[in-house]
Amino acid sequence: MITVRRALALTACLIALVIAPAAPASAHAALVATNPAQGATVASAPSEVTLTFSESVTAVKDKIRVVAPDGSRADKGDPVTEGAVLRIPLRGDLPIGTYLVSYRVISADSHPVPGGFTFNVGAPSATVPTLTDDTPTSRPIAIAIGILKYLGYAGLLLAVGAALVMLMLWPARLSRRGPRRLLTTGFGLLVAATLGQFVLQAPYVNGVTLAETTAADLTGVLDSQFGAVMLARLGILAVTAVVLSGALKRIATHGEPARSDLAILGILSALGAATWPLAGHSAASPVPAVTVVIDTVHIGAMAVWLGGLTVLALFLVRPALRPAQQEARVAEMRLPTGPANERELAAILPVWSRWATMSVSALLLAGVVQALIEIGTIDALVSTTYGRLILVKVGLVAIALGFAYFARRSVHDNDHTGTLLRRAIRVELAVAAIVLGVSATLTQTTPARVASAEPSATQPAQTYFTTSVKATLYTLQVDVDPAKTGQNVVHLYAYTPEGRPLKVVEWAATAALPAAGIEPVSMPLLPLTDNHASGSINLPAAGDWQLRFTVRTTEVDEETVTVTVPVS
Repeated sequence: MITVRRALALTACLIALVIAPAAPASAHAALVATNPAQGATVASAPSEVTLTFSESVTAVKDKIRVVAPDGSRADKGDPVTEGAVLRIPLRGDLPIGTYLVSYRVISADSHPVPGGFTFNVGAPSATVPTLTDDTPTSRPIAIAIGILKYLGYAGLLLAVGAALVMLMLWPARLSRRGPRRLLTTGFGLLVAATLGQFVLQAPYVNGVTLAETTAADLTGVLDSQFGAVMLARLGILAVTAVVLSGALKRIATHGEPARSDLAILGILSALGAATWPLAGHSAASPVPAVTVVIDTVHIGAMAVWLGGLTVLALFLVRPALRPAQQEARVAEMRLPTGPANERELAAILPVWSRWATMSVSALLLAGVVQALIEIGTIDALVSTTYGRLILVKVGLVAIALGFAYFARRSVHDNDHTGTLLRRAIRVELAVAAIVLGVSATLTQTTPARVASAEPSATQPAQTYFTTSVKATLYTLQVDVDPAKTGQNVVHLYAYTPEGRPLKVVEWAATAALPAAGIEPVSMPLLPLTDNHASGSINLPAAGDWQLRFTVRTTEVDEETVTVTVPVS
């Protein structure tokens, strides 16, 4: 038997597995592009800001905003999501300066994605606007969700294992009291974990504490895909409990369950297993129709293998009772709950061995396909946290399968009650318990295919020259593209000292390279709007070109500024 000390050590290990990566378990959708680009300076204020993510997202209410240089809100109306694109409409009277975009969205796998970036209109501000109420995801909440997911997995395998063995393999002479308690425990863990995840999802995605969560936050979860999946899971559990209760009563009366009961329970089990991928990474993969099915098979096979093994280890494959213990049971009028005798095990274990082989084969095949989709490349397998956790999981499963081999060999050798069989099953279960911890951690870790793509969110630096120069009458934004030898396009934008678009009466410009003896050359400019003009000029040599711009704002008011443009 597993001692109390070993059980405590194992529990501590599992909690550590769940807690360790809980802090960064947030962004499962990567920000891959923004318009305006992060850190870019644009000549005129855009009508909207767009953010493109690596997968579909949903906006979190009141958590998306654009802050103007003066600290006021620059966004207007509600943001709009179109698949992986988030659009934030802006006011039409925006001044020049630095703008802060702060966002918090929910990725397709139900995880919050917070972040922010800045861009400049006309010219950078002396200071960058900040948010005082932008809070990150609470670490305790993330840890609690990870633990609840582990308990949900544990409840699933206990319920499936107990139900499967009682329906198909349990000896008629033995009391079902023990596995019934295990079944009840499994259902209780499933219900508690599901309800707990539903409640904690609200503060998790909104970045608040549980005490700060409102009824509106919970309603928002109810209206989401995650909420719908959790409600569906609870409904499936309720129906399964009713059907399973009837099937067990029919076994007590007729000795075997009705085929219709088994068919209905099989369908309900498949639907229940599908609620895990529908609320996780699989729903956000590049091929969700494939990954949801594969993950459902993976979870179902795990529950059959580990759940059935748990029931065998706890109730059927145990050392025989000593005569004194047997007499005590008879005196107490207690029905036997195990272990099974040699004849019973000879009938049970070969059948279980075939089921376990099929379950492990399905688990391995589904796991390989799932890993290939979620990881994508060999480099991501070793360079990301998700990939490294997959390697750990593979190693642990290999160890468990090694001990499963010894158990299977004992069955083939007709050693149904030997020490080797019992020890192999116990070690197999202990390793499998750690595998469950790693699986719960993986659900809280950014998939490798996303994590390896995140560096692309750092957009390339501007390949053109841009600057802003202040005069007494105006502020002039100058863009030179591409700021290399040859033909260049120049854009000029004029603003008032307060940052409003300024109507220009006349534009004039020259370009010179004193270091190379090139005298000022006139640059023709074409007015495009009241405050925007454009021109083209050939810059034949590299060096620091001196561009002089004269802007006349009235019939009598004009001012000239000089801009040094490094040309390569």
